[in-house]
Amino acid sequence: MAHTDNRTMRRVLHREIAGTIGLLTDEHDFRAMRRYRSFTFADHATYLKQVEALLRTRALQGSHTTVALFDPEAYAEFCTQKGLDPDHPSSRTRFTAQIATTGPTLPYDGRPLADLLPALVDEAVRQATWEYATTLLARLGPCASCGEDIGRAAFSRAASLLVRILDTAPPGDRHLVCSVTGPPETLTAALHITDDGASLELNESEALEFTTILALGLATDSPGGLVIRTSAPDSPDRVYGWRMRGYGLEPLTAGEVFDAYCTDVESGDLISPESNVDYCAPPDLGEEKPTPGHQH
Repeated sequence: MAHTDNRTMRRVLHREIAGTIGLLTDEHDFRAMRRYRSFTFADHATYLKQVEALLRTRALQGSHTTVALFDPEAYAEFCTQKGLDPDHPSSRTRFTAQIATTGPTLPYDGRPLADLLPALVDEAVRQATWEYATTLLARLGPCASCGEDIGRAAFSRAASLLVRILDTAPPGDRHLVCSVTGPPETLTAALHITDDGASLELNESEALEFTTILALGLATDSPGGLVIRTSAPDSPDRVYGWRMRGYGLEPLTAGEVFDAYCTDVESGDLISPESNVDYCAPPDLGEEKPTPGHQH
């Protein structure tokens, strides 16, 4: 009887343990891990099937599992820094525990792995973009005129602009995209906001990333833009936006917004506009202009 009670308690405790699985999302990373003899999977497809089966089993048992992006290069560096044998399962476990707290992760919610993988990769891209933009902002240093930190001032201004954009938007769900062009590549951030009629709901991480990208564009006076699309029941979607100009946002005309949405990016050919969508000029944000003679 006591033995049965102990097994029952262990099963209960097993459900209380949260786990993390470090996932090799593509064939290239999978082949990199094949150099370790203790990594016994022969092909990527079989590996993914086994991972999905494990995730489903844990979910059926009531266990919570987080999926993390496993980077073989970062793993090798981790083992070198910690003095660990990379060809040992316990080393992979320790690395997975670390990326569970520092790297891109997603909770397993029962969806097929084929749907979860792209979402995990997108999460990794978003995190890397935010970290890169944050680093660039930190490197800008102080304003030559007043000594204020340019990056911090730009972030504060970007946050203020975002609040004004949301306050002046018509009722409905909002989808915002901000892009900043510069060496070595274009940085893009998206922000999804739900309007339930009483309040706005947003993801705080998305908002932080979006504000950081906007701040970088403002602080560096880089080419870029911001577009918002609002959607509400029984009314057309509204699309409008701004270009970044002189440490601020310059409204796009309705024609410019239409051209941007109805032109193929690669070929330059015109494409048919969406039905039930109004391309329009943005509302007045009522923003104050920055003080002349400053870099922010």
